[in-house]
Amino acid sequence: EKFKTLKNEGNDFVKKGKYEEAVNKYSECMTLNTTECAIYTNRALCYLKLYKYEEAKQDCDHVLQIEDSNIKAFYRRALAYKGLQVRKKNMAGI
Repeated sequence: EKFKTLKNEGNDFVKKGKYEEAVNKYSECMTLNTTECAIYTNRALCYLKLYKYEEAKQDCDHVLQIEDSNIKAFYRRALAYKGLQVRKKNMAGI
């Protein structure tokens, strides 16, 4: 029950564009249930919005270990890789 409440609070923060707060709620959810894939893909989305590509990739990797056909995890991991590539290029250009 507490898990559901935290997840919903996290989702509400995402809708409002408050990604840092959402990350905190999803992370709290993970202390209660580590097998719920949606929490990891939701947190990955927040990390992408915050340009934290490495963290997003790790969350997606985790999901794909549990559920190897999770489309959201594949998609968001691809976005994370793309973000990391762009960052690398930008760093090389400095």
